Amino acid sequence: MREPAEAMLDEDGSVEIPLGVLAEAGLDPGSRVVVYSDGDGRIVLRRQEDAIRDLIEHGHL
Repeated sequence: MREPAEAMLDEDGSVEIPLGVLAEAGLDPGSRVVVYSDGDGRIVLRRQEDAIRDLIEHGHL
């Protein structure tokens, strides 16, 4: 696992994720992701196809 990288939220809520973090997570610029809160101070990004597959496998769709 890489060292954490710092990022800043823009005024419109956008954030740039460093390319090294994306690459380590197996994501490329332009990847479709699902975003959700996982509690206080934590936001999760998941590949859209992984999130959909998990929902189907667990009978939520």
